[in-house]
Amino acid sequence: MEPVSYHSPRIMEIGGGAVARVAAVLARLGLARPLIVTDPFMVSSGLLDRLTGPLAAAGISFDVFSDTIPEPTDIVVEEGVRRINPDHDCLLALGGGSPIDTAKAMTILAAGGGKMRDYKVPMMADAAKLPLIAVPTTAGTGSEATRFTVITDAERHEKMLIAGLGALPLAAIVDYELTLSVPARITADTGVDSFTHALEAYVSRRANAVSDGLAVSAMGLIGPNLRLVFHEPQNKTARAAMMLGATQAGLAFSNASVALVHGMSRPIGAHFHVPHGMSNAMLLPCVTRFSLSSALPRYAQAARLAGFAEPGDADQVAGAKLLAGLESLNRELNVPSPATFGIDERAWHEALPVMAAQALASGSPAQNPRAPTEGEIIALYEGMYA
Repeated sequence: MEPVSYHSPRIMEIGGGAVARVAAVLARLGLARPLIVTDPFMVSSGLLDRLTGPLAAAGISFDVFSDTIPEPTDIVVEEGVRRINPDHDCLLALGGGSPIDTAKAMTILAAGGGKMRDYKVPMMADAAKLPLIAVPTTAGTGSEATRFTVITDAERHEKMLIAGLGALPLAAIVDYELTLSVPARITADTGVDSFTHALEAYVSRRANAVSDGLAVSAMGLIGPNLRLVFHEPQNKTARAAMMLGATQAGLAFSNASVALVHGMSRPIGAHFHVPHGMSNAMLLPCVTRFSLSSALPRYAQAARLAGFAEPGDADQVAGAKLLAGLESLNRELNVPSPATFGIDERAWHEALPVMAAQALASGSPAQNPRAPTEGEIIALYEGMYA
């Protein structure tokens, strides 16, 4: 086995009720004055109380920045940085990928100044102003375990991939009970997102023995349980499996890479405001079809692990079942196409050259088993529209 660089949070508390241990986690890390980064729904729904209650009981004072938005922009990040004061000794992010990504970007920007675009890849954003503790409320992005954040440059309509140790949380609290009230649409989108993380980490050109073990476990957890949590939102066994799978998938791609699906997904979100998990789901069948022959044994094994194929199926059979299974899954989860989502056909086609260039510039497509040309990316965008 060749040497592998592995990055993960220092502490991970995982399981039902884990959020109640937030004060103990802070104490172990010597932290006592958090700025909580969250979103308006976490406040209005009362989920924020699940975090602040244990803090208050332990006598820990905190401030709250709750003005984050879905698909966060550099404008929101800059506002968040202005809310950091000298008393704060950490950021505590509660929510889906958007609040966690916002908090990551806040601590990176607060450390180095300038503009968020100054930190996009290939720049390595390794410095952080404050340590981050991440508490996810969806089983999807895996952001609680990764050294990546994605922020939209509002002026340039570009979703920027930002990578480095500055984005890696110091600790993560992964409590599936926080996902029990997640709506079906978000459950579906974030669930496909997490499966995509595991699959792309597994077929990535940067896959390694460590990421493989995590990706294999994640696909085995997510594949059989995604439909269950969509149809049975109170199924605690399935919710727990999805939450663990999402975190493992995050660790997998943080230590390998995502690939073409994510490279093409980010521009769709930036230009047409499609939620990230949904745009991944739109792309996953067609990108898998494009890539299948270049990594057939791995795609076939993914199909077996996720339950799309039988253990004894030959690679060709398992690969075909994977394609059929992904298309069937999208239908069952009511994943729209760009057309049925409401994107104007002319606007879509006019944006394709810029979107393809942005996808390639992110670096993710180069890690795909079949590295695409700009023309092939445009063709994939054209084919997925309807």
